Amino acid sequence: MKINKSNKQWRTQLSSEQYHICREQGTEAPFSGKYNTFDQDGLYHCVCCNQPLFDSAVKFNAGCGWPSFWESINSGALTYQDDYSLAVKRVEVRCSGCDAHLGHVFDDGPEPTGKRYCINSVVLDFKKR
Repeated sequence: MKINKSNKQWRTQLSSEQYHICREQGTEAPFSGKYNTFDQDGLYHCVCCNQPLFDSAVKFNAGCGWPSFWESINSGALTYQDDYSLAVKRVEVRCSGCDAHLGHVFDDGPEPTGKRYCINSVVLDFKKR
């Protein structure tokens, strides 16, 4: 069941940076996020709705400045939207549980998927296994 909250409710729940990125499609500065070089074993959840999004087993160092994963935790965890905000087509990644903007997915990742989910740290909440 999708979580729908007003902007006022989201602003109360989230920090200003989290709100900007999750609800206004912002981005954090490269190499600034707490999970960029983080390597503990566990699951990454959506900071807005707590839905599991990524497993640490599929995280890799892409050198791009944001946490990168080669697949989501399951096929229903994410939704995708075409994004032309930088005058080139990118694919935006959103949480399927609450529609939070997470980052983008690219076709330059490692096998077996060839995908690179480039995700803002501030949208993630890590939970150890």
